[in-house]
Amino acid sequence: MAMATASVTLRPHILSSISGNCCYIQSTLPLHRFFRYNPGRKPFSLQASRSYTTSLLFNRRNIEEVQNGTRKRLKPGKLSPRRLVPDHILKPPYVGSKKPPGIASGPEVHDEKGIEYMRASGRLAAQVLQYAGTLVKPGVTTDEIDQQVHQMIIDNGAYPSPLGYGGFPKSVCTSVNECICHGIPDSRELEDGDIINIDVTVYLNGYHGDTSATYFCGEVDDKAKNLVKVTKESLDKAISLCAPGVEYNKIGKVINAHADKHRYGVVQSFVGHGVGRLFHSDPVILHYRNNERGHMILNQTFTIEPMLTMGSIHPIIWDDDWTVVTEDGSLSAQFEHTLLITENGVEILTQC
Repeated sequence: MAMATASVTLRPHILSSISGNCCYIQSTLPLHRFFRYNPGRKPFSLQASRSYTTSLLFNRRNIEEVQNGTRKRLKPGKLSPRRLVPDHILKPPYVGSKKPPGIASGPEVHDEKGIEYMRASGRLAAQVLQYAGTLVKPGVTTDEIDQQVHQMIIDNGAYPSPLGYGGFPKSVCTSVNECICHGIPDSRELEDGDIINIDVTVYLNGYHGDTSATYFCGEVDDKAKNLVKVTKESLDKAISLCAPGVEYNKIGKVINAHADKHRYGVVQSFVGHGVGRLFHSDPVILHYRNNERGHMILNQTFTIEPMLTMGSIHPIIWDDDWTVVTEDGSLSAQFEHTLLITENGVEILTQC
């Protein structure tokens, strides 16, 4: 799940990565929804950006507007009641807390036992995501996907990490079309030609595994297919660079270069993050060109999760305080993996 940051961040994944669309923006948003990234200082400080907030307030769009003459803007559907998790399943510390989770300082570096736990949580997350992708069909609601994902996770003795994270009401993030991230599953039926990012995080044996992919619903046009293809390629290129001692800023440089080649935008307000015993921790992984310091450490785990758009990279957050959409309604795609830095380079933990 993506973490919010850059000049401002909207919400920590889910602080990685959720669907709907109401373009009404509250005039006063809770301060903890926004974070400012300050290089050289603690990763996140509670400072709202005036220019960013102004952008949110003055970039409303007609939710019934038709994009390119065919696709209507997203709008929110109805939410089903919160799903239950059996008492015997281990829950993250933030569940039941009224305080929004913070971002932990320090990287997630593991011993041999921790690495095995990370492999197990990553493998389960990958299997759940793969199954969720098979559910993507016209007429299926995102809430139905959430129900199936929730059931598979608890059947495997794990907790769906998004559920209750900072008040998030569902077990998975489903981000459709112009939804950049953090879409909330609801009653909206998927339509032929939609693209949908499904972001799965599981908490198994005290460790989080975090992954996402963008899927086609029915017959998708070539422009959307290419956006999804290039987004996946950008993630693959970034992963191929990873190894002990490599600077994190190389990730953003290679992603940005690949996006530029295809004339796509790279969302800067949401980032990858350390993941393991905690849902979100250092390092902050920027997906665009930057000169931030820091390098990869042996036995460390973190996510890379680029979000590319056909148009504007500027986000608007709905009044549910979670759903993030492009300000111009242009399509957005995302892919994400949890990675382990090894002596030989990198191991992708979230693949079947």
